[in-house]
Amino acid sequence: MPDLITALPTWKSPRSESLRLAAEVVPRERVTASDREDMYQLLETYFQNTSVQQFADDLAEKDTVILLRDPDDTRVVGFSTLMKIGITIENRNVVGFFSGDTIIAREHWGSSLLARQWVTTVFREAEGIRQHAPDTLFYWFLISSGYKTWRYLPTFFVAYTPHPDVQPSPFDRQVMQALATKKFGDDYHADLGIVRFRRANPLRPGVAEVTDRKLRDPLVEFFIRMNPGHSQGDELACLVPISRSNLTRAGLRMLTAGAHA
Repeated sequence: MPDLITALPTWKSPRSESLRLAAEVVPRERVTASDREDMYQLLETYFQNTSVQQFADDLAEKDTVILLRDPDDTRVVGFSTLMKIGITIENRNVVGFFSGDTIIAREHWGSSLLARQWVTTVFREAEGIRQHAPDTLFYWFLISSGYKTWRYLPTFFVAYTPHPDVQPSPFDRQVMQALATKKFGDDYHADLGIVRFRRANPLRPGVAEVTDRKLRDPLVEFFIRMNPGHSQGDELACLVPISRSNLTRAGLRMLTAGAHA
């Protein structure tokens, strides 16, 4: 398998005046000590059972970090971490873009800036890889203990796994198995489609509560059915083919907005 892991240069988006946020995409090794402290404080605010060492170990394996800043004081108020996992399935090169910790401060929950920068970053990196490995297939590989993250899938993508109405292809099943096993080992339970950590980090109460009203949403109900242990920190393993043809209209708008930000 050729070397598919390419370096991502540092770049910044113009300030979003309406949201008063600015986004920055940096290689993991360029994240400053101050930014790491801000990131951990966000993690601890919204997740239970965290530790500085666990956060540091998780960050160390990532390639890229997307940072959202409050331009008034440059604090990090949101972030997402990203790593690329290369595998071979049926003699095809596959790259999985794995999303690690992804958090935005509550006062900015209405902002779409982090999602826009994530989509732009992943498609930009995929295009860079495709230039020297044109037959490579790309997937977004993520785990989710909260329905809010999972709701991005049906909003922005046509095909994804797990899907309420469509079973994954045999090839996609192999991709999921290979990526999840490579990343999580025996913490991944293929029969359940769940990653169950020995030291789980469930969301804190009040962050993504599943109320009776929320359960009337069939997509939320589906997520809870697929991940009944979500409140204890069980993570639903998800897979999404990365291509423009797999974007919904909302996804295409997100990609276009991010590219022109």
